[in-house]
Amino acid sequence: MPLASKVDLRVRRQSLSTKSMESAVGKKIILVTGAGGFIGHHLVKRLSADGHSVRGVDVKLPEFEPSAAQEFMKLDLRSYENCIEATSGIDQVYHLAADMGGIGYITASHARITLNNILINAHMIKAAVKNEVKRFLFSSSACVYPQYLQNDPDVTPLREESAFPADPEEGYGLEKLFMEKLCKYVHEDWNLETRVVRFHNVYGPLGTYDGGREKAPAAICRKLARANDGDALEIWGDGRQTRSFMYIDDCVEGIYRLMQSDYAAPINLGSDELVTIDGLVDIVSRIAGKRVVKRHDLTRPQGVRGRNSDNSRLRQVLGWVPRITLAEGLVPTYEWIAARCSAAGRAEVAAE
Repeated sequence: MPLASKVDLRVRRQSLSTKSMESAVGKKIILVTGAGGFIGHHLVKRLSADGHSVRGVDVKLPEFEPSAAQEFMKLDLRSYENCIEATSGIDQVYHLAADMGGIGYITASHARITLNNILINAHMIKAAVKNEVKRFLFSSSACVYPQYLQNDPDVTPLREESAFPADPEEGYGLEKLFMEKLCKYVHEDWNLETRVVRFHNVYGPLGTYDGGREKAPAAICRKLARANDGDALEIWGDGRQTRSFMYIDDCVEGIYRLMQSDYAAPINLGSDELVTIDGLVDIVSRIAGKRVVKRHDLTRPQGVRGRNSDNSRLRQVLGWVPRITLAEGLVPTYEWIAARCSAAGRAEVAAE
């Protein structure tokens, strides 16, 4: 990803100035980084619907529908100058921008991910201080948790204080843990109000479902959508590894609630509904109305053996926990991905 010039990076900016945006709405002026991505796109829609003036920033536009942001700037946030521009006149920052993807990508791209994200994160929080942003939320990950606590599919749910002694996921998890500490230091030394949320596997419509950066729910939905009844379905690993998956609407609600709270320490945001990968396949198979034969590929990356969220602190701090079950959330997710796969198939036939 070469650094482009500011002229090239500006895709769309509506005519509202910062001051006129503030007076027109009378609410907060909010920056969402990573606004071209899955969670960021949904968050922009929520904040805009609530009446806030939203500036979206990313290296790309949303893939599947236009952004609801009042202002969208296409900027490479590895550049400090671009971070200064992005945070100018902003009240709050939801910092979701990151180089990331599914287990195949993050296990094969340690240097790229670590370097890109350290640059993005350090420059963003420094620019937020420089431009006197009032509040800064950083999107961390359950990948910060020690791998020695995740060696059993019947995993004990991970509590926030369990991140140390540290042994995070190589690359992606390590740089997330570093940025959590940097948020703490900036809060203590320079008085920026910071919030840190540890995501546990978010899924839903309008997310990446193909190309190598998709997460397990999207990948399985895509495979089932393209399969015929009775086909073999490739599953990475032995299928007994466990995870919890949070639907995007719960994720956005949790982020928003955390930003309004007074809680500054890292906090889990995830479902505590534990499921095996084979079990995830079974749920999607029922939704799709297809029977498949599971074929496990033990040569493919599968991550830790078990990971689940302990939501005790989330419940205590916010008085709320994610409410949408996996069986409920996978219905609209599968339907959206199946429709995309069907449309792509029709386009391929028409092109032949």
